[in-house]
Amino acid sequence: MLKRTFFIVSLVFVVSCGSYNSIDSFYNAHKNDDQVTAVRVPQFMLSLIGNISPEIKSLIGNTKDLRYMQFPSATPARTQFLNNQMNTITGNSFIEVYRKNDDLRRNVISVREKKNAVKEILIYNNNNVNGSFLYFNGDFDPEKVRQMAQNEDFQKIGEGLIDQYSMKNLRPIDQMEDKN
Repeated sequence: MLKRTFFIVSLVFVVSCGSYNSIDSFYNAHKNDDQVTAVRVPQFMLSLIGNISPEIKSLIGNTKDLRYMQFPSATPARTQFLNNQMNTITGNSFIEVYRKNDDLRRNVISVREKKNAVKEILIYNNNNVNGSFLYFNGDFDPEKVRQMAQNEDFQKIGEGLIDQYSMKNLRPIDQMEDKN
């Protein structure tokens, strides 16, 4: 009886820790932090983001969830903390496609596969001043993902998301009505 109770308690603990180490938990834990830009693109707006480039358009067509977050990382302790959180998220369930480490600076592209398709793409960058991640969930061609990683197309998506959602591009409703 004691072994069974210990097993059940251990299983519950492992499952609860596993759910903490996900993109959802990272996003929710940090979206309200000071100086954070967080974008979660709703399904109906994914087509707008496809206008960044033809490559992006073909990738976005298969996307079910797209998130981008940019956050301050100005101290070595904060940078190490964020790097460790991302390492924990990708852990054993993602395959690193690309990694560049320079002291605490990181540039990592990781994917999660199922059979012959890439299901998730996670791009994490941290330059000791700012960190960011770009996350895709959907069905993606592994060859296209490899090409986009080589051509640094994923960095363009992050920049394009910020441009699409920046307040300078949003006009008040009364200005929009005046134009019509």
